[in-house]
Amino acid sequence: MLGISFCKAYLLCSATLMLICWTETKNVEYVTCGTVAKLYNIDLKVRLHSHDVKYGAGSGQQSVTGTDLSEDINSHWEIKAQSGKRCKRGEAIKCGSIVRFTHLTTKKNLHSHLFSSPLSGNQEVSAYGNDGEGDTGDHWYVDCSGDYWERDDDIRLKHVDTGSYLMASSLSYGRPINGQREIAAVKNPRPFSTYWRVKEGIFIHKDEPTDFHSDYLHTEL
Repeated sequence: MLGISFCKAYLLCSATLMLICWTETKNVEYVTCGTVAKLYNIDLKVRLHSHDVKYGAGSGQQSVTGTDLSEDINSHWEIKAQSGKRCKRGEAIKCGSIVRFTHLTTKKNLHSHLFSSPLSGNQEVSAYGNDGEGDTGDHWYVDCSGDYWERDDDIRLKHVDTGSYLMASSLSYGRPINGQREIAAVKNPRPFSTYWRVKEGIFIHKDEPTDFHSDYLHTEL
């Protein structure tokens, strides 16, 4: 009897541990509020990038480009709630949510508006605002198929104000950002490279501290 009871207890503990591990694994799979990551264009294999270089035409705002360098820290973006709202750090982001992407180095938000993009003449995408605060042109709708945005999802990002989709162009810039791809937005996403996936970064979860040091971001994960 003692042996049977021990076996039952052992099996119950094992099942409980398996459930806990499965739950934790599922949690890690989600993209969450406060996550700092790189966005990778599936078709053109470039990461969404920005730097303190302004467009010479159009809005004159800080440029946003695509780079094929995986180790560049100027490709990190923090995922936040839309302006005027808050999301809990570590909370999984639902498909259909409206979010902002704040460039970690310059603290400007991924932005779009009705200026023409420099190379392809599509809709310009820029980095805008101060210390993470801008306007509704910083809002992006997360277009994914499940209940929540999962880390291995190929998603589209739809600009809320204009209804255009974030895309990477096959056209490249010359100096001073030689070889980097144009990033723009388009109304009809089908013929363009509009699918993105999260890559290297720090993925925040509910049971982690509410603050962290950005120097951890220098190590690719």
